[in-house]
Amino acid sequence: TVGDVEMPIVILGDPAYPLMPWLMKPYTGALDSEKELFNYRLSKCRMVVECAFGRLKGRWRSLLTRSDLSKTNIPIVIAACCVLHNLCESKGEMFMAGWEVE
Repeated sequence: TVGDVEMPIVILGDPAYPLMPWLMKPYTGALDSEKELFNYRLSKCRMVVECAFGRLKGRWRSLLTRSDLSKTNIPIVIAACCVLHNLCESKGEMFMAGWEVE
């Protein structure tokens, strides 16, 4: 909820995706200043998400390749990676290019 407005949960996408009710993507074509500002803010949000996924994949290199796990287990493994990654981040454990450093 933002103010008094109930906001839906959406996925942030780029212009290549088709517009769907659950997808927020930038405006295209000739834009007024409001739409340009929306695109700018959406881009900033997407950069945060992309950086977070980059850090997650940097720590758990197995997420970079195709998985042979069952479709049932993939969400569990990804959630576990997210939880473990957040624990590592909260403890200040750093990493560089997939290699852990103290």
